[in-house]
Amino acid sequence: MAGGPTAGPDDDLTDGLAGGLAGGLADGLTADQLADASAASVGSDSSAGSALDLLTGGQNLREQFVRLMMSYKAGISEVLTKIAILSDEFALLHRSNPIEHVTHRLKTPQSMLEKLSRKGVDPSFEAIKRDLTDIAGVRITCSFIADTYRVCDALVAQDDITVLQLKDYIKQPKPNGYRSLHAIVQVPVFLSSGPAPVTVEVQIRTIAMDFWASLEHKIFYKYNGAVPPELVASLTDAAETACELDQRMERLHDEVRGPASAAGPVLGVDEAAIRTLASLIAAAKSATPPPSPESSSD
Repeated sequence: MAGGPTAGPDDDLTDGLAGGLAGGLADGLTADQLADASAASVGSDSSAGSALDLLTGGQNLREQFVRLMMSYKAGISEVLTKIAILSDEFALLHRSNPIEHVTHRLKTPQSMLEKLSRKGVDPSFEAIKRDLTDIAGVRITCSFIADTYRVCDALVAQDDITVLQLKDYIKQPKPNGYRSLHAIVQVPVFLSSGPAPVTVEVQIRTIAMDFWASLEHKIFYKYNGAVPPELVASLTDAAETACELDQRMERLHDEVRGPASAAGPVLGVDEAAIRTLASLIAAAKSATPPPSPESSSD
C-alpha cells in the first residue's frame, strides 16, 4: 500500500462532525449550510463579522465534541482499571478468576447521530449526555452464570460507582433469547477542570451468551433488521440451547471443584517467604515483655 497521511482520532471526529453532528449542534445548521452561510456573507457590510462568528462557532463546537469524546474514553479507562484490579484479586486470592476476557468500544460520531435520529432527540450536547447511555461500552465475559452475578456485585458495590440502571436479561431474557447483565453506571473522571461524572454501559455475560449474541448481531445487520421469521425462530431455539449448555457446564464445574463461594484462598507467592515471615512474627511476639500490673490496672 502506498504511503500517505493516515487518519487519526481527531480526523475521525472531524468527519463525524461534517457528517451532520456539527450542523445539528450549531443552531440547526448543517455543515453545507454553514459553508453556504459563510460564503453568502462575503460582500455584505457585516461579512467579516459573520464569517468570523461562524468559524469561531465551528472551532468551539469541535473543541466541545473532542472534550466530550475524551471524557467517555476516560470513563472506559476508569472501568477497565476497576475490572483489572478485581481480576487480579480473584486470581491471587481465590481458587479461580471468573473473568475470561474484557472488551470495550466507543461509539462513532455517525452511530451517535443515527441513534439520536431514531430516538427523535435534538442533536445537542445535553441530549447526548442525557439520552445516549451506551456511548462508552465495556463487555465482561465470564465462565459461568454465577460468575456474571459475582463480578457484577463486586463492581457496582464500589463507593465511587453510581448505578443508574441494572437490567437482568439472564433471569428475564429478551423475546429473541438474548441473555446478559446490563449495568448503566456513572464513574468520576478527574480532568484538569475537576471531576466529571461519565456514563458507561457494562455488559456481563457468559462465553455461550457472548457467542450467541455475536452471531445474532451479524445476522441482524446482514438482513438490515428484517430477519426472516424462520431464522428468528432458529436463533431463539439456539439461545435456549446455549442456556442449557451454560447450566450443564456449571453443574459439572461445581461437582468437580465446588461452587465459587466455597473456594479457599490460593496465594501466588513464595511459600518459603511466608513461612519465614511467620517465624519472624512469632519470634517478635515472644520477645515482647508482658504488660506490668500497674499498666493493666489502668
